[in-house]
Amino acid sequence: MLSNSCRYGIRAVIYLASLPQNKGKTGIKQISRDLNLPSPFLAKILQLLARQKILDSTKGPHGGFSLLKDARNITLLDIVKTIDGEDILTNCIIHNETCTKVDKDKKPCPVHDDFIGIRTDIIKLFRNRTIYDLVRTANRSEKVFI
Repeated sequence: MLSNSCRYGIRAVIYLASLPQNKGKTGIKQISRDLNLPSPFLAKILQLLARQKILDSTKGPHGGFSLLKDARNITLLDIVKTIDGEDILTNCIIHNETCTKVDKDKKPCPVHDDFIGIRTDIIKLFRNRTIYDLVRTANRSEKVFI
C-alpha cells in the first residue's frame, strides 16, 4: 500500500526520533548503515522531508539530519502525504483517480463500498499515530530498524 520510499521515510524518522536529543545531526551514511537502506535513495527521501519542515538538514562534514519538530507533533499522515501524496488516501484502488472522476455517471467502482470503511480507518490511523507513539512501540521491538 505504501511505497518503499514512504516506508523508508517512516523508518528513518522513527530512527532519528529515537536518538538522544543532545546527539545533534546524524549523517546519511550512519542512518543508511543502521537501517540497512541504500544511501542515495534514502538521502532523497530525507531531503524531501526536510523541504516539508519535518526534518532539519545541514550539509557538510559535520552535517546530517535531525527532527525539526517534536516527535509528538509529527504524524504518520504528515510523512505519507509528503512522500506518497494524497492519492493513496483519495484514489480508487482500481483506477488512478477517484471513483466519481472515473465514471461519468458517478457510479463507484465495484469495491468502492467495501474499501471506503478501510480507507477511513487508515486515514484515522495515520492522523492519530505520532512518531513519538511509534518510538515508544519501537523501543519494545528492534525489528523496526532491521
